[in-house]
Amino acid sequence: MPEPRHRHAVVTGASSGIGAAIVTRLLDEGWRVTGISRTAPPHGHERLRWLPADLARPEELPEALTPMAEDGPLDALVHAAGVQRSARLGQLDAEDGSLMWRIHVQAATVLADALVDRVRDGGRVVLVGSRTMTGVPGKSQYAATKAALAGLARSWAAELAPRGVTVNVVAPGPTDTPMLRDPGRSRTPPVVPPLGRLVRPEEVAGLTAFLLGPEGGSVTGQTLVMCGGASL
Repeated sequence: MPEPRHRHAVVTGASSGIGAAIVTRLLDEGWRVTGISRTAPPHGHERLRWLPADLARPEELPEALTPMAEDGPLDALVHAAGVQRSARLGQLDAEDGSLMWRIHVQAATVLADALVDRVRDGGRVVLVGSRTMTGVPGKSQYAATKAALAGLARSWAAELAPRGVTVNVVAPGPTDTPMLRDPGRSRTPPVVPPLGRLVRPEEVAGLTAFLLGPEGGSVTGQTLVMCGGASL
């Protein structure tokens, strides 16, 4: 009797924060994962393959995907890589804005474009956005790049609906990850949500896993906010 096929997901930002939590959750659920990040994931696993790539150089991603050429159908793509740089109007840095656009938007676009024909009918795409997409003082460049993900998701969801492929955005509020402590966003320190604590990466991974699972098959083109009440 043939071995059952493990579902296969590509996850960016696999080495840290939300991306690493999603990788762990999917492995625990029996998925096979191809992780894409600049540095290797902290823990190895027989069903985890790491492809080194700099998401800030999206033009190099098609070459980085070469090892996947013989992989067969892909069940899911999760773009979780992210970076935050913050500054108020009058102090904005063009390179910071460009960096966030390349990682959040252009990398997602290049990856989806390169992999869409490999995603099986009924497959899933999840983009990790941010509650900040609605606008926050001092985070205009970051907010703009995260808001763009909703436009990508709705457009792709409409295009891919005939194939049964869903596309959604998971938008967490302040999440307890290394990015939250990045000196590049020190001018806008995180505000603890009304529920009294930061969002946990494992919670974002759980919502992502729901969207990738059988019960998430009728959700598409949506932005699901998980913010601990920060948007109230």
